[in-house]
Amino acid sequence: MSSLTLDAEALYRDLLKAMQLLMATSSEPIQLVGIASGGVWLAERLQLDLKLPGKVGTLSSAMHRDDFAKRGLASSSQTQLPFDVNGAHLVVVDDVLYTGRTLRAVINELFDYGRPGSVKLVVLVDRGGRELPVQPDLAMARVALPASQSLALARLADGSFSFEVQDR
Repeated sequence: MSSLTLDAEALYRDLLKAMQLLMATSSEPIQLVGIASGGVWLAERLQLDLKLPGKVGTLSSAMHRDDFAKRGLASSSQTQLPFDVNGAHLVVVDDVLYTGRTLRAVINELFDYGRPGSVKLVVLVDRGGRELPVQPDLAMARVALPASQSLALARLADGSFSFEVQDR
């Protein structure tokens, strides 16, 4: 285990403030879409705290992953977009951005449902190590971890968040 300490709740509060500002400056209504599973947890909590109408969308990377043959269908959530994607202004939410491969897969999945008016990416943590040319519009923290470690958001029984760093 690593000695890296990240306060997921403090990062969430920063994300909430940034989203409040983003929404106040947006001339278009915004739909939240979470990447399964940590991004969905964040998007659902943001939806409640921002008092947004409607439901959060869920994006699964399972069907578009470049390692699908090796992984198969993971136990992650299915894509559910309870609104019309065409012309919508979406904020895609994820817990950790690393190589960009999951983001590439969910963007492909998203465009299977239509063509959004715009897509922004917000993450709690950007850990660098990009393999594809993608960057978040908002990242609450940037950390460096060795490739031998993974960083994942955990949702506790009371709904609060924490991070888990594990050796692969």
